[in-house]
Amino acid sequence: MRELGIGLIGTGFMGRAHALAFNNARAVFELPVHLKLAALADADTERAQRCANAWGFAQAHGDWQALINDPTVDVVAITTPNHLHYPMAMAAIAAGKAVYCEKPLAVSLEQADAMRRAAHTAGVVTRVGYNYQHNPMIVLARQMIAQGELGQIISFQGEFSEDFMADPASPWSWRCEVEHAGGALADLGSHLLSMARYLVGDVTHVCADTQTVHNQRPATAGSPSSKAIAVDDQVHALLRFANGARGTVSSSWLKHGYKNHLSFEISGTKGTLAFDQERLNELRLYRSGQDGFQRLLAGPALPGYAAFSPAAGHQLGYNELKTLEVQELIMALAGQGADGTDFEAAWEIERLATAIRVAALEERWVKVSAHGPLKNSQPKNFGEVEGTVL
Repeated sequence: MRELGIGLIGTGFMGRAHALAFNNARAVFELPVHLKLAALADADTERAQRCANAWGFAQAHGDWQALINDPTVDVVAITTPNHLHYPMAMAAIAAGKAVYCEKPLAVSLEQADAMRRAAHTAGVVTRVGYNYQHNPMIVLARQMIAQGELGQIISFQGEFSEDFMADPASPWSWRCEVEHAGGALADLGSHLLSMARYLVGDVTHVCADTQTVHNQRPATAGSPSSKAIAVDDQVHALLRFANGARGTVSSSWLKHGYKNHLSFEISGTKGTLAFDQERLNELRLYRSGQDGFQRLLAGPALPGYAAFSPAAGHQLGYNELKTLEVQELIMALAGQGADGTDFEAAWEIERLATAIRVAALEERWVKVSAHGPLKNSQPKNFGEVEGTVL
């Protein structure tokens, strides 16, 4: 069996989630390759070694470029702050290695475009961490929509809100800097935009409003000095889909009481589906003629669920969804997977997010022009804003 070497950059929350997912995937699934946790990198050399030992990686590096150059590494997993995605991914692609990058893909549309073009030219497998789409209940929802159980889709109403930035005394971090992050839209809203496209399809037009509620935050915890904030705290947008459906999306990291409120309602001419990530093992379904909503509970009849539990009601969690995402990545590397979000699809999400920012800034509807997948390395326009190239 062929060996596949995994290189992980970053040791924060997402680094740990990736490490757990790679370990879980080889324990839970019969994979077509042998996974080897080859190397881990972090700017803090001591932390890199400590995490490598704890998480089962063979080597530790204090320099991410050394990990990419490591001949035992075949796949580079990037879990760093957003502004580092571009240089790390481009270096990995140049080295001919597969890339598994956390979302959002990049901090600008130009970077995202360069990344997808480089990956296309190099012919390497890429994936981006939109792991919520790998929930068996979301896969079921997509199947029900495709099979016409809701009839013609007429509306999508989505929200992704949390409260981890709700306290105005919460200190400034890299998430608050435009060049390093992208606000609530990039941090949370990108998941929602990805979900809308995954379930309903392409978006053709957007109109939006964004707001920075807390214009300053303490420079550090408890500090009397403050730093200015330029990224959005909340965003609201109207969408028009290519299939004729209409939609709304909103995202906030200030909304008290919500911890992982990625939710949506999708309505059609025959029924409605509702979902909330805080109850990720359930779908609510209403079919025309029923007295009320029916609760659909995740169980072993759904692909992916049975690998973790033989009975319904035993609940998958965040780390299981990450494990399912890693399984799809590994299957893609073996030529057997096609359902993950690659750099091309992630670029489409960045185009949509950019259109939302332009719409909010210029206070008007913005057209998101249609584009097919890359067929060659010739540049294409990103999209149109009433005739203006984004």
